[in-house]
Amino acid sequence: MEQNAEIRRLLDLMPASGRMMTKIVSKPEQRQIIDSPLPRPWQQQRQVYINFDLWRRLSKPQRDLLLLSNISWLTGIKWFKPDIYQGVGLAGLLGATVELVQSDPVGVVIGVGLSAFAVAQIWRNSSSAKVELEADEAAIKVAQRRGYSETEAAGYLLSAIEAVAQIEKRSSLNFVDLIRCQNLRAISGLSPVSVPQSERKDFLQK
Repeated sequence: MEQNAEIRRLLDLMPASGRMMTKIVSKPEQRQIIDSPLPRPWQQQRQVYINFDLWRRLSKPQRDLLLLSNISWLTGIKWFKPDIYQGVGLAGLLGATVELVQSDPVGVVIGVGLSAFAVAQIWRNSSSAKVELEADEAAIKVAQRRGYSETEAAGYLLSAIEAVAQIEKRSSLNFVDLIRCQNLRAISGLSPVSVPQSERKDFLQK
């Protein structure tokens, strides 16, 4: 596998939003096969780091689905969409600014504390099982537009998650990956037990 050719192929595989927002970077020193740090609110471009020495050990369909899931997760993170935590964060920041102007140290501490709480919640939610499941399902939809069937895409992503753990020499899958695998088994027809929509909110709290 020639690295630059693979990067070009992966860029072609991505949806348009992924190509605009993300950059694939070779990082041979990292232990993970593919890694994307949670983007900061001020970052316009989001990084996807790949260890191509390990990446080549996956099959092409596994690489495709792994990348698409990663890109779906990255592009799904919205720091500035309107919801309760963004509202609390903005209110806290504005409150802290007003109190600072009025020289009220207690008000400043409360305002900054509210903002910090809101940012922490957004950060935590972006790493939840619910978000990962949504990213997997979005990746499967993109893969269907690239010639995979739904069951094929789910099966390849399932095998990719399991293969990555072996290649990275992890003794077991973490909680979120186990939930992802169960959901993918259901989509691919390997298991009758899926992750109910009503339960996904519960996983968000774990």
